[in-house]
Amino acid sequence: MNPVIPPLAGAYAGDDALLTLNSGSSSLKFALFDALDESGLPHADGLQLLLSGQIDGLGGAVRFQARSADGTLDAHEQWPAASAPADAGAALRWLIDWLRRQVPGRAVVAVGHRVVHGGLHHAEPVLLTDAVVARLQALVPLAPLHQPHNLAGVAAARQAFGAVPQVACFDTAFHRHHPFVNDCFALPRRFFDAGVRRYGFHGLSYEYIAQRLAEQHAQQHAGRVVVAHLGNGASMCALQGGRSVASTMGFSALDGLPMGTRCGQIDPGVLLYLMQHEGLDADQVADLLYKQSGLKGLSGGLSHDMRTLEAAGTPEAAQAIDYFVFRIRRELGGLAAVLQGLDAVVFTGGIGENSALIRERVLEGMGWLGIRLDAARNRAGATVISSDDSPVLCLRLPTNEEGMIAQQTLRTAALGRRPAAAAPTAPAARESR
Repeated sequence: MNPVIPPLAGAYAGDDALLTLNSGSSSLKFALFDALDESGLPHADGLQLLLSGQIDGLGGAVRFQARSADGTLDAHEQWPAASAPADAGAALRWLIDWLRRQVPGRAVVAVGHRVVHGGLHHAEPVLLTDAVVARLQALVPLAPLHQPHNLAGVAAARQAFGAVPQVACFDTAFHRHHPFVNDCFALPRRFFDAGVRRYGFHGLSYEYIAQRLAEQHAQQHAGRVVVAHLGNGASMCALQGGRSVASTMGFSALDGLPMGTRCGQIDPGVLLYLMQHEGLDADQVADLLYKQSGLKGLSGGLSHDMRTLEAAGTPEAAQAIDYFVFRIRRELGGLAAVLQGLDAVVFTGGIGENSALIRERVLEGMGWLGIRLDAARNRAGATVISSDDSPVLCLRLPTNEEGMIAQQTLRTAALGRRPAAAAPTAPAARESR
């Protein structure tokens, strides 16, 4: 049975909306924004979030949750595996029907998609066409864990919303202006020319943080900043004047820091050994590196979740945390060298925002870089966690990838004084709930 959920307050009804989608292997995250004001122009004070949520567990028992920005809606639903939406397409069809009931009168005028890999040629968001989708499909080997699912969400949304403009927003685009030395591998030049390069990821998060710095900490934004996006996926980025100049992630989303289940930096000789002497084929190596390694592997299979590891008290959990911290500190020093100094360090992402322990352990003993942590501020989860006399400003800033996708979509789709598309009608044959 579906829970009875009242529609959003009347003030939300009868206007245009912009939808953002982030389709993964087992989840579909979404957010709905108020796109235009009463005159048909973009809001002068920026996009207004109406509601956001996600559908988790696709392929098994599925859970749904959504909350409105004003707190009037807090929806939850779940299905057993036998009756659940099986994939992103089915989940999106169910979501469209749910949105039509919750925000009656709203017309979706644009859809923005997170797409992990944009390759060589996409340094900006782009309107999705058949030709663009084909080019993005060719990049699947560069991001096998993410790109197929991103594009499955694109396909489902294009079918559901017809002629409504849809925009791909890339995690790699923010890093496409790196200098050559931060973009290449020491392989024969023909591989670089063919696209074997350091692309970097989490660009939507870094671009949002750069925007926040410009608005709230202009002096630091104009200087040298290292941002640590720490979560189930983790990376770090060096910003110079708000632009990415180096990233810990490289050709794939495997490089750099250890992550929830991904290995991070590894000697390529290890991979040769695994294939030549342990008999692993390419698919087995991929499964090992993407799904069995990182915090999960180092903790002896205990968990990929930092909260579980911090509470576990086992030697393996402690060692997993030790290695995670060590690699962050090592990359912090390296990125500071790239920047020739530091003006600010920013923590973001699920771990970066919520783990005072990780922030403390990363920053302790970093006085040689000009970092002075205020332990009380850090434990309290303050925005500024450095001391007042610290030469380097240390910040804890929540990221907002959905908000960045919405901004890029609004700009790229050139909304404003355009006829609104009718809200899509949910397909007649809908997944049972």
